Amino acid sequence: MGREDSRKGVVLIGLLLLYAATSLLHFWHNAEYLSDYPNLPAWLTRAQVYLSWCGLTALGVLGYGLYRRAQARAGLVVLAVYGLLGFDGLLHYRRAPFAAHTLMMNFTIWAEVVAAALLLACIARLLFAGRPPAHPGMA
Repeated sequence: MGREDSRKGVVLIGLLLLYAATSLLHFWHNAEYLSDYPNLPAWLTRAQVYLSWCGLTALGVLGYGLYRRAQARAGLVVLAVYGLLGFDGLLHYRRAPFAAHTLMMNFTIWAEVVAAALLLACIARLLFAGRPPAHPGMA
């Protein structure tokens, strides 16, 4: 594995951590301020929001696990699905306009979306630039 491959692997890990953190922030804010979010379904509970984040994150862990176990292409595809789910936060704006959300609501939504977009750009570059790099810790 070359130095360039190692650097790309480190960038991927960094963007995965950034996306996971912004996703957690958004889901945490949703869960803790659920009743303040405009037009969310009445049946949605705090526990369901946290459970959804756990399921989403499990998908990311699966993708990263595949990536680390020398199944880089399959892992990157799973990670791409994980990243695409970061755009689901935009569905808040189908329920109510941007202006109906607080500054913090909009911040957490867009932080997750931007992090997901950065992650997807990295994954696309790795997938379409030829051979995906091995995980930096792999021989």
